[in-house]
Amino acid sequence: MAEKKTNYTEDNIRSLDWKEHIRMRPGMYIGKLGDGAAADDGIYVLVKEIMDNSIDEFVMGNGKRINIKIKDGMASVRDYGRGIPLGKVIDCVSKINTGGKYDSKAFKKSVGLNGVGTKAVNALSDHFMVSSIREGEIKKATFSRGELISDDKIEKTEERNGTYFEFNPDKEIFKNYKYRTPYLEKLFWNYCYLNRGLAIYFNNQKFISENGLKDLLEDNMESDPLYPIIHLEGDDIEVAFTHVRTYGENYYSFVNGQHTTQGGTHLSEFRGAVAKVIKDFFGKNYDAVDIRQSIVSAVSVKVIEPVFESQTKTKLGSQEIEPGGKSMRAFINDFLKVELDNFLHKNPETADIIEKKIKQSEKERKELSGIRKLARDRAKKASLHNKKLRDCRIHFNELKKERREESSIFITEGDSASGSITKSRDVNTQAVFSLRGKPLNSFGLTKKVVYENEEFNLLQAALNIEDGIEGLRYNQVIIATDADVDGMHIRLLLLTFFLQFFPELVRGGHVYILQTPLFRVRNKKETRYCYTEEERLDALANLGRNPEITRFKGLGEISPDEFKNFIGEDIRLDPVLIGKDAKIEDILSYYMGKNTPDRQEFIIGNLKVEDAIEEVA
Repeated sequence: MAEKKTNYTEDNIRSLDWKEHIRMRPGMYIGKLGDGAAADDGIYVLVKEIMDNSIDEFVMGNGKRINIKIKDGMASVRDYGRGIPLGKVIDCVSKINTGGKYDSKAFKKSVGLNGVGTKAVNALSDHFMVSSIREGEIKKATFSRGELISDDKIEKTEERNGTYFEFNPDKEIFKNYKYRTPYLEKLFWNYCYLNRGLAIYFNNQKFISENGLKDLLEDNMESDPLYPIIHLEGDDIEVAFTHVRTYGENYYSFVNGQHTTQGGTHLSEFRGAVAKVIKDFFGKNYDAVDIRQSIVSAVSVKVIEPVFESQTKTKLGSQEIEPGGKSMRAFINDFLKVELDNFLHKNPETADIIEKKIKQSEKERKELSGIRKLARDRAKKASLHNKKLRDCRIHFNELKKERREESSIFITEGDSASGSITKSRDVNTQAVFSLRGKPLNSFGLTKKVVYENEEFNLLQAALNIEDGIEGLRYNQVIIATDADVDGMHIRLLLLTFFLQFFPELVRGGHVYILQTPLFRVRNKKETRYCYTEEERLDALANLGRNPEITRFKGLGEISPDEFKNFIGEDIRLDPVLIGKDAKIEDILSYYMGKNTPDRQEFIIGNLKVEDAIEEVA
């Protein structure tokens, strides 16, 4: 049947004002929305967009303190910079392409160059208030979803210069959102590492750094370093790195104070330059993979008019340190060629440890090469003859590359559970990997086990992380196990596997725990799914007399039709988070090592298995 033709006239052409466009296409301005379960969800981007303005003031030498409060979804940010010129307060938060950062002399190496950030926060908040204090006067304005609600007259004040913002993300857009403190703390710590002397107070907790990127590595080390952190600084560049005992490569990269979680040109050039300088220093053609194995590093550069690959500024695209200036490659290479080479000559003990580590990695890689080939062949053969992996269509359609960030994989155990998820999933973006029984406890084992153990080998192949997480096929790796003792044990074993061999997967915020309801409470008119005992009691109180109560003992007991409610738009995911001061070595040793009186006392003192999981997470 032919499709009905529609008229295309002047009436079809619409012009949206700034707030309508932001609200209609929020992803263009703040990336994905989310509910706060992921570090790059929109509610954190809103906080960051406001914070960036305060940081730029600090960089320009104005204001050394920022106060942040977040309670019940309401966020406020107060800095002590120069304040917005009072006559332009409303324009700066409600007119696109209006701001003070187009003058490169005033904001030479600013983060927020495009004048969109505060406007996006304004348009996407049901309450947004801005006030600016300058030289004894204050100007306030209040908005709702970008609409001006009140325009207060300029008044006298005794407050210190600066700006104050408060906003409440619009629940029509950010549904069921929840700020998670670890993500906020990481954001604020990064600001302090990159801006020594800046004091951030978040809900009265103080954040401050004296040693920059060196502090960052010390606070986020996965295990004890093999040698003291190498910390080098120059004009518009700062780097710090060491090697640890865990596997993989772990990087923190920044541009103009912006955490570029997806790296970019500066990180690529840094990785190459470190390998080249070390090869040249030893005069040996070591493989770059062996040089960088187990490296933990941070790199920060300052770029004039940086070009990012998205509005959320998570990946640098600039090829030059400034327009028409030195290339990024030459800038980073020249710096490390002098500073790192000098350091290694002056610190021969550190140089010896680095070379021993390289040789150890080289030996292990060569020993594993034969096993890896057999494992790859086995994985390919297995994928043809079994149904452990039910992939999603996104990976078979080149036209859907832009949706790769939406992809996720559920790791579950048992045919009934994996069957329910497989039948109810979104086949475009959600894959399922089915485990057979409990995985091996990999604590203390070498990477050889990844290739010799069939379950781990196939899981690694499914995720495509053999050579690092750059090839990760799914943005979210979701552990979906029953909420009983066996399910919790499987969860711990999987977390041990990831933390032991692929810690960057966890550090990168890719691993989650699926929350499914424990109860279904319903009457003839309404059905409620309850994830906690409190929700069950609330449902009983609101659904009248004698509602039907079902206790879900396992994922396999939930029908595919019902499962759609739990893995769709309202999916509840708990991110696996590692605290700033937590070392993976210590976590694994405590929970998965030999039984100790301390652990026995901890388990006895925590009646719920979930408590132990939260401690690990």
